[in-house]
Amino acid sequence: MKYWLVKSEPQTYSFEDLQKEQQTVWDGIRNYQARNYLKEMERGDKVLFYHSGKEKRVVGIAEVFKSFFPEPDDASNSWVAVEIKAEKPLQKPVTLQQIKDAEALRDIMLVKQSRLSVMPLSGSEYDFILDIK
Repeated sequence: MKYWLVKSEPQTYSFEDLQKEQQTVWDGIRNYQARNYLKEMERGDKVLFYHSGKEKRVVGIAEVFKSFFPEPDDASNSWVAVEIKAEKPLQKPVTLQQIKDAEALRDIMLVKQSRLSVMPLSGSEYDFILDIK
């Protein structure tokens, strides 16, 4: 099993939207590195859902429901999508500042490559974020 973090501005698509729909196609990624990460996602992988923009916090847990497939509306066949499904919201969201303040997370991609909307996490990073109080 692998671990991931996906980012979305809550006014565009929030974790609450995902919970209402239960699952969604995660598409529209137009960064080659993020696309390559989508290609590595497999059914059952765990996903932290991060609200970017003004919120800047991890708000929920999702799971990869369907591994990558060609993005349906991409005529160039260059881009891919996955399907994710909601698991549960975090009782207490974890802010970007809390992540930056944690020595154990000093190398996390969320801080080092903050522009990526899809990124891998190590199992220890994933667990550490969920354990932050």
